[in-house]
This record gives sequence, C-alpha cells and structure tokens, in this order.
Amino acid sequence: MNHTEKIQLLARAAHWAAQDPDAATAEELQQLISRVESGDAIAMEDLAERFSGVLEFGTAGLRAELGAGPMRMNRVVVLRTAAGIARFLSERAAGAYAPKVVIGFDARYNSEVFAVDSAAVFTAAGFEVLLMPSALPTPVLAWAVRTFSAEAGVMVTASHNPPRDNGYKVYVGGRVADEVGRGAQIVSPIDEQIAELIDPNQPVAQIERLPSGWTVLPGSGQDGDIEAAYLDSIGKVIDPADEARALHRKQLKVVVSAMHGVGGHTMRQALRNAGFTDVHMVPEQEHPDPDFPTVKFPNPEEPGAIDLSLALARKLGADLVIANDPDADRCAGAIHDGTAWRMLRGDEVGWLLGDQLSRTLPAEQKLANSIVSSRMLAAIAKDSGREHEETLTGFKWISRVENLGFGYEEALGYCVAPGLVRDKDGMSAALVLADLAAELKAGGSSIQGRLDELAAQHGVHVTDQLSLRFTDLSQIPVLMDKIRTSAPAELAGAAVTEVTDLSRGTEKLPATNAMVLHTFTGARVIVRPSGTEPKLKCYLETVEHADDLAGVPAARARATEQCLALKRELEAFLNE
Repeated sequence: MNHTEKIQLLARAAHWAAQDPDAATAEELQQLISRVESGDAIAMEDLAERFSGVLEFGTAGLRAELGAGPMRMNRVVVLRTAAGIARFLSERAAGAYAPKVVIGFDARYNSEVFAVDSAAVFTAAGFEVLLMPSALPTPVLAWAVRTFSAEAGVMVTASHNPPRDNGYKVYVGGRVADEVGRGAQIVSPIDEQIAELIDPNQPVAQIERLPSGWTVLPGSGQDGDIEAAYLDSIGKVIDPADEARALHRKQLKVVVSAMHGVGGHTMRQALRNAGFTDVHMVPEQEHPDPDFPTVKFPNPEEPGAIDLSLALARKLGADLVIANDPDADRCAGAIHDGTAWRMLRGDEVGWLLGDQLSRTLPAEQKLANSIVSSRMLAAIAKDSGREHEETLTGFKWISRVENLGFGYEEALGYCVAPGLVRDKDGMSAALVLADLAAELKAGGSSIQGRLDELAAQHGVHVTDQLSLRFTDLSQIPVLMDKIRTSAPAELAGAAVTEVTDLSRGTEKLPATNAMVLHTFTGARVIVRPSGTEPKLKCYLETVEHADDLAGVPAARARATEQCLALKRELEAFLNE
C-alpha cells in the first residue's frame, strides 16, 4: 500500500470512528489508527482488512467477527442493514396497515444491543415492532413470525460460530411471502432486493431511530409469556394425553446440554411439560455464556463438544443425551449402542424422526431432505407410501417444500412441525427423539435397535465427510473444475457410472455449485464449496444390504470399509 492509499484508509477509518454510536468499537478503531500511524505493520494489515469491502448481505443475512469497520459486525453495520430492510418492507408490504416485525436475540456479545437498535429503526419507519423479552432460542422467533403473521423476523445470532462472532438472520412472512414461505428464512431474490436497499455509506446520523415505541413481548411470570406459548405449541408434536406413553417418559433418564447457549431453560421445560421427569442438565454448560468456556467451538458436531454430556451420562446411567447448539435450532443425540456411548450422526437422527413421524402424518404430507443428506429418508418415504423431495442445502429450501410433513439436513437440523416452525427447531425435534427413545425402552428395544431395523429394511447407509480447508481461496474453484473436467473413473474399487454437474440445474433443482458422482455399487459423493467457511466439502455415502436383521452388522462393516476407501481415494485425487 502506497502513502496516498494509507492516508485514504486512515481517513475512512477516522470517519467511521467519528460516527460510531458504540464507544467501545470507536475506541478500538482509534487505537488501531494510532498504531498504524506509529508504523505498526500488523495493525496496518488489520485495518486494511476491516475496510477491504462491506459485509455481503445474503440468504443467511450477515455473520462475521465483532469489531469496528464495514467488514465486522457492529452497530453501524446493523443500523444500516435495518434501514435497508425497512426500505424493503415499506415497498413490499405497503397497504392499509403497517408492516409487523418480530425481533429476537441470543446471549452473545452485543446481541441485545443490535436487537434494540433494529427495533429503534423499524419503529421510526412506522412499523409495528415486537421485541423478545430476553435472550431466547431462534425457533421461538421463527414460530413468532408465523404466530403473529409478521411481515418479517430478525434474529440476532451467530448460532454455533466462535465466541467473537455475531450475526443477523432475516425471516419473511405476512404480505411478503406466500403460505409455504411464511416464517421461513429469506431466499433469492429477496436477499438481493434487500442488499440493493442497504446503503453502506449512509451516515448514521441520517438513519432515523426512535428511543421507544415498540412492544416488548411478555416474559417469564407475565400473562402471555412468549416462551410458554411457544412451548405449549410444540408440546403437541407428541401426544401429551396418552397415559401409557406418559408413563414411559417418566422412565427415561435424559442428559441435556445447552452448550452455553439460550436453549437450556426452554429445552428443560419442554421435556418437563411432556412428562419427562428424569432430566439432568450438564451444569457447566446450562446457562448462557458468550465465551463458551468449556468448548473449543460451541457446535455439538465438533470433537469434544459433548464430552461433558457423555461423562454425565455414564455417571448417571442415562438412556439418552440431547445437545442443542447455542441458539437451539439444532439437536444432537447420543446413545449407548451396546458397546460404548457415541454421538448419533445427523443422518441417523433424520432417519429416526422421519420414520417415527411418517407413521402418523397425513398421507399427502412429504418427507424432505437436502441433497447432501442420506438417501435413506427417500426409502422410508417410499415404504410408507408418501412423496419424498430433495432440496438444495439449507433450511431456507427445505422449509419451502409444499405439503412438508418432516424435513432435515445432515448438519443436525430437523423440522418436525412445519405448521408451527418453518425452520429447523432443535427443541421440538428433541421432544420427538426423546419420546421415541422412551417408547423403545418400554418395549425392550433401543435407539440402536431401531436403527438396525431400519438398516435391515432399507439397507445399511454409512455416511461421512471429507473437508479440505484453504488459505488460498482460489484453489477451491480449481478443484471444482478438476472434478467437472476429469472426474475419477473409479472410486473404492467400483466404476464411477454417473457424474452430474448441478451448476446447470436439474429438472427438480435450481443451479448450485456442486458435483455428484455415483458408482456402480451405489456409493455417492457430493462435492461443493462451503457456504460459510474456506472449505471444499465432500459428502460420502455407501449402501450395503443385509438379508435380515442378523446380517446388519456384517453389512455395516462392509459399508464402513467401502466408505473409508472412498474417503482415502477422493482425498488423494483432490490433493494430486
């Protein structure tokens, strides 16, 4: 960077600091400016990165590290984003009555501040604004968008990202969405339309805000408690009036981790309301803590994240472990499989929930999953005489399946009650999983037993992932082109019989940057760039069939061996 560019960068940073309403980030930026002026090369690199562009608003909203500057999450960015959303809603939902917006927030640093800033902007725009009374799970917000027929919902959360991150998710409803999309996350072109209306240079002083005028929804102990209303709704996903099942629930010992997030109280209460009386919270992770001190990453999928849960389960002789991510829209399960405690794969939970729900869902309701999830749900749907649909990755697509009865993605996301929550919901999913575990235990079986039964009926499906992380992002499109132009002819000893480029779209799927490979033995590989991390992700699945239940272990061993070979050979191919 030459001298002129440096002077321009410092001027931009000083201008930002001067209008920042947050004293902490303004001071952070001033200190960085001082270090750059004194010749600190590391500070120079940091400052240049913060002002290298603007956060891109997309279907996932915004998500980034907290800090000053246009490439970080801060009050300036949030105020400008809220102003852009207000312009969008004013255009799309103009009419006889004002648009309605519901705002929720988690317990991360600045989440409540960002939520109140958004309420101030939307109220000044003339909207009816409903603000959550406290830090609550994301599914409560998604439920509220549908319940209150709101035109939009905003959830301030970074889900299971590292502690220094925060984010801003947007849902649509009311007059902005059709019936299928009401209460769902935004999809294109809505994200693009909002992005066009966000002015990244708008002076903060020109963003109209009001200090009050919004409605804070009733909280704990108040009439109409919003959390209690949500719990009453999702409680209906299992039959609370069945006396036999109620007795079974009392016999199930459950360990629950909130992963230092906002789902602890809500999840525990959901289980208690359903009749699960032997519930044990992981004490070190029960209460919200934005530093997530007991885990490297607050994601149940990450190695070590549920170690405390498994230790407590062993100590208590528990039947089931449930772990939510910090905003409780995801649900992980862990079981003792007869040999050891292990975490269930996201696909396994998807099969269990899909199979259980398909027994009682109306015939016209579909089962659905993302393309990178296992193919077993399609077999379950076929066997139950109902339709199955595959979607692109993400719940913004799964939730929009017409006549959806149940949908899931392998990354621990499950929608068990789309009429209530048009998004993944880790708490209602946990209720169904716990109810199934209680039913099986009462009948002398187990979760592992049910998985074996599904394998005997539909084939043993073994899934795995291969992720390649890059510092040089230009390598990702190079590898995607390599697969497109010279895909391997053989994988795991079987000929590759079909290669599909999804960037061209298909009859059922819109275009997306992914490649699908099928082998002669029925194995499948899907390769795509990660949407949130500098990674190339590969989703592997092998299938082996057993003649009967007794043959499942041998079939599982064959499928596992084949999947490991698939992973080794694909990694070697990509690293050539």
